[in-house]
Amino acid sequence: MPLAVGQEELPTLGESTSPWKVDVFYENATHFRGKDNTGNRVGLSKFRNTLQAEVDKNLSDGWAFHGIFRGTFDGVYQLNKDEYGKNAGGAVTLESSALAGTPVHYLPFGQGIVNWTTAQGIGLPPSNTFGFNSTTPGGLANPSTSPAAVANLPYNPNQGLHLLFDRWGSNPGGVQVAVPVRPCDVDSRGCTDFGGYGDKKRSELESPEFNDKLDFIREFYVKKSFNLDDGKQVFVKVGKQQVVWGRTDLFRVLDVINPVDFSRNNIYDELQDIRIPMWILQAEYRMGASDTFQDRNISVVWNFDQFRPSNLGQCGTPNVILDAGCILRGFKSLWDNGGTIGNFASALPPGAPGNGPHLSTDFGPGTIGIRNVNLPEWKLKNTQLGLKWEGVTAGGFSFSLNALAYRSHLPSLHMFNSGVVNPFIGTVINTSDLIAFDLVYPRVGLLGGSADFQIPEANLAVRLEAALTNGEEFGNSARPGGYSKNKVFRSVIGLDRPTIIPWINEAEATLISAQLFYQHIFDHEQYDRPFGKIGMVDWENNVTGTMLIRASLFNARLNPQVVLARDFKARAFAVAPSVSYRYSDNLSFSMGANFKFMDDEKRFHFADQRDSASFAPFGAYTADGVTQTAPGAWGLSGLVPLGAFRAGPIGAAWREDEIQFSMKYKF
Repeated sequence: MPLAVGQEELPTLGESTSPWKVDVFYENATHFRGKDNTGNRVGLSKFRNTLQAEVDKNLSDGWAFHGIFRGTFDGVYQLNKDEYGKNAGGAVTLESSALAGTPVHYLPFGQGIVNWTTAQGIGLPPSNTFGFNSTTPGGLANPSTSPAAVANLPYNPNQGLHLLFDRWGSNPGGVQVAVPVRPCDVDSRGCTDFGGYGDKKRSELESPEFNDKLDFIREFYVKKSFNLDDGKQVFVKVGKQQVVWGRTDLFRVLDVINPVDFSRNNIYDELQDIRIPMWILQAEYRMGASDTFQDRNISVVWNFDQFRPSNLGQCGTPNVILDAGCILRGFKSLWDNGGTIGNFASALPPGAPGNGPHLSTDFGPGTIGIRNVNLPEWKLKNTQLGLKWEGVTAGGFSFSLNALAYRSHLPSLHMFNSGVVNPFIGTVINTSDLIAFDLVYPRVGLLGGSADFQIPEANLAVRLEAALTNGEEFGNSARPGGYSKNKVFRSVIGLDRPTIIPWINEAEATLISAQLFYQHIFDHEQYDRPFGKIGMVDWENNVTGTMLIRASLFNARLNPQVVLARDFKARAFAVAPSVSYRYSDNLSFSMGANFKFMDDEKRFHFADQRDSASFAPFGAYTADGVTQTAPGAWGLSGLVPLGAFRAGPIGAAWREDEIQFSMKYKF
C-alpha cells in the first residue's frame, strides 16, 4: 500500500512519461603561481578537469527530481609533484636566535640545541623527555628513563617539510614549526581526519568528490508543492542540497547552513560551487498575500545529515585558507612524533630568568600539539534546525527573519590541563596554559535577518544582512583553557547598480556591486603583560569591503570584470581582473588573475605561548624583578602560530598571486 498525505502519493521515478532533461558540461581550470615568500617559483597550482551532469525530471503526482553530479581530476599533484605531490617539501633548518652569528645559528630539524643530552648538561635528570627520533626508520628506544615517556619513538625524519607560514611570512626570531606537506599515502605524519580533510592520499586529493560521503552527488532531491483548501501551499524539498539563506558574495553572514570547501579556490569561487551539499529537509508554508504583505512564507530547514565542517584545505595542497590545515597537521605531528621547534627555549638555565634570546628545542611526543579530534557522531541532537519567516511588503520591501541551531563549521582548540608529562623531569603533572589541545566543533545559535529593496530614483538595489551568534569560540591566551565563548555580531550592506558608462559600452549597462562587511566580537579580551598583549587574537572590530565591476560587450559575448577586496584591519588587499568570452552557446573561455597585497606582517604578531610557564619554575620568565610562579602567558609574540588569524584569508595568501585560465564546454 503506498504511503499518502491525504490523497498525495510519494513520487515514483519511472511512471512519469515526461522525458529526462540532462545537460553535461566539461571544464578545465589551469592556474599558475609566481614566487612565494621563500623566493621559490611555484609554477602550476591547478590543472583541474571537471565533468558535471545536471539532471531534471518531472515525476508522478506533481513531484520533480533534480540532480547535479560532479567529478574532478586535478593533475597538479603529478604534473607539479615537487610542490604538491610526492616530492613536495624537503629538509628544513631552524633558528636559535641566541646563537646569531655562530655556526649553529641554524641547525637541521632533529638537531635542536636543547635535547635529551644537552638538557642533562644544564642539570636536568636523564628522565627528561626532550628529543625525538629523526634518524632511525621503524622506531627508536626512548633514551628517557621516565616510565611515563613514550617507549618507542616514531620515525620523524628531516624530509618532506616546510616551515609553518614560510610561503607568506618571515617571522625572524619567532617560533618556527616544521610541518609535513606530502600526501598522506607518501607521508602519514600529522595526518588525521579533521572533518573530511587532513588524511587524504594523492588519489583522494586529485578526485576529492569520490569519497565515502559520495560528494560527487552535488544535488539529489525531490520537490513538490501541495495545494491547500484555503489557497495556501506547502512546499517540500528533501534530499541532498544547498540551502541559501544569504544575499552576499565572497563572505557569509546568514548563509551558514551548508559548510564550505575552501580547498577548491580559497574564498574566490562562487559559493554555489564550494558549498558542501547536505541531506536536508525543507518545508515551506506559503501563506500568500494579506492586507499588509504581497507575500508571506515560513519555512523549516532540518539538516539531518551527519555533521561536516568546512574543508580548510589539507597542508601541502594549493589552497589552505589561513594556513589552518598546516597549523593542524603540524601540531598533530608534534603531538604524535615530537619535533624541533625553532626559537623556543630560553637561553638561560631552568629556574633562572628566561628572558631570551631563544634556542631551537627538540620536543618528544605527547608534550606539544593536538591530542584528539572530536568529531560529533550522528545523533538526533547533533542535527541542525533552522526557521525562517519571509515577507514582501506592499511597497516591495522584501525581508526575512532567521533562526538556526547548528555546530560551528570551524574548529576550536581546547587546551587540556591534566595528565601531561613535564618534559623537564619526565613526571606526569596537572597544570594549565599548555600548548596541547583537543580539537572540537562547538554548538552555535544564530538569530538574524535580511532585507532587499530598490531605490528606483537611483537605479539602485540594496541588500542587507545581519546576524547575532552565541556560542562561537575564539582562541584566548588569557584563559587557562586557551579559548572563550563569545557572542558575535555580523552585518553586511550591499549596493548593486547597473550603470551606462559610455567609454565602456554606450548600449549595455556595466554592473557595479559593492559590499561592506562588519564584525564585532562581544566581551573581547586583551590585556597588557610584560612582553606584549595576551588574550584574543581576532580583531574586536573588523570591516571588509568588496567591489565588483562587470561590463558586457558585444551582446554579452565578452565580459570583462574586476573584483576588489580590502580587509581594513589586516591592511590586506586583493584585486582579481578577468575576462570571459562566449564563443558559442556551448563553448566559453575565461582568463584572469588574482593579486594580493599586504602592508606590514608585524601587525599580525601575537602571543605565541613560549612564555606560558606551564612547567614553572622551569621556563619561568622575569620582568621588572618579578618572576613567573604560575602558568600564564606574558605576551612574548611572533607570527607563528596565530598570526594568520589576524592576517585573514587575504593577508595569509598574499604571496599566492595567480594567473588563471579556464575553458567550459556544454555537450
